[in-house]
Amino acid sequence: MPRLQRLILTDFRNYASLTWRPSAAISVFAGPNGAGKTNLLEAVSVLVPGRGLRGARNADLPRIGGPGGWAVAGRFETADGHHDIGTGSAPEGPPDRRIFRLDGAAPRSQAEIAARIAAVWLTPQMDRLFLEGLTGRRRFLDRLVWTLEPGHAREMAAHDTAMGNRNRILAEGRQDRAWLAGLEDAMARHAIAATAARAALVARLNNVLAAGIAGAFPAARIALACPIAERLANGSALMAEDWLRAALEANRPRDAAARSALLGAHRTDMVLTDAASGTPAALASTGEQKALLVGTILAHAALIAETRGFPPLLLLDEPAVHLDPDRRAALFGALIALGAQTLITGTDTEIFAPLAGHAEMFRTGGGALYPLS
Repeated sequence: MPRLQRLILTDFRNYASLTWRPSAAISVFAGPNGAGKTNLLEAVSVLVPGRGLRGARNADLPRIGGPGGWAVAGRFETADGHHDIGTGSAPEGPPDRRIFRLDGAAPRSQAEIAARIAAVWLTPQMDRLFLEGLTGRRRFLDRLVWTLEPGHAREMAAHDTAMGNRNRILAEGRQDRAWLAGLEDAMARHAIAATAARAALVARLNNVLAAGIAGAFPAARIALACPIAERLANGSALMAEDWLRAALEANRPRDAAARSALLGAHRTDMVLTDAASGTPAALASTGEQKALLVGTILAHAALIAETRGFPPLLLLDEPAVHLDPDRRAALFGALIALGAQTLITGTDTEIFAPLAGHAEMFRTGGGALYPLS
């Protein structure tokens, strides 16, 4: 299975220079808030396609007081040998421009990187996933899809580009029907492809959740709140595409007034429910929401391992928050059983006692790592 063998940070967040070589399947980083624990997980997360576990702008990643650039590099052992993956600011150009390197060369696309490593993560910000707007839930869902279908990112990017151009033309009051029709055709094609990928992932993940892979965590059930998904479930992709294209044309006046497309792949919501009680996550307690989320992440990791033949890297930022002692123990037991390389953070080392003998532990601070015996 893929293993991170070496991580090098240069002027990334609060780290001026750091080289770290993991020596265990599970690595624990403890320390007070602001000590750089999450920054380490974020560094690993930016090595896979996307904007990392914080969703940060590239311009926010350089070290404050540093020269302005930043870089993260990782060496991974995979089934087909060693691979060096790097990312960072371009030597020349604007600070928000980011480049990737795979074994020293620019990859043809980020899908080349996604084919070699996968990562899933859990962050404290996700604790409010079911209490806030649909954007966060949709991004969470898309991240689950991307790890199994790297092409999904291209579909969503193409959809959003076409939508942005359509929004601009409508806002300007231009009556370029041919140009609008072309953009709506692109939106429809990419929306259907993206929604089909989401629906397929949800079906597969629900099967894994129903099998009880989450162990002591409550089995969740995922559903899509999406009119496009409903059309796909009840007809062919071509029929759904024709319907969406016609709806976008009919909705031009409404969308012009709203300055946004009110129908499209960007409007999909994810609904998570406790399979046993039928309670939606939005109505569950904070602890139950966290348990449902942890169970979903573990099931997703198991699905990746089953599909791709290897588990993803797990990046768990403060996962024990809101979990009672029994569920914390269940989480640690599940991580040991899964065997995935895991980076996990917390403010107190005592809660990680059940991982003794299975994990290496570090204290963070001052832009450095300090091994704990």
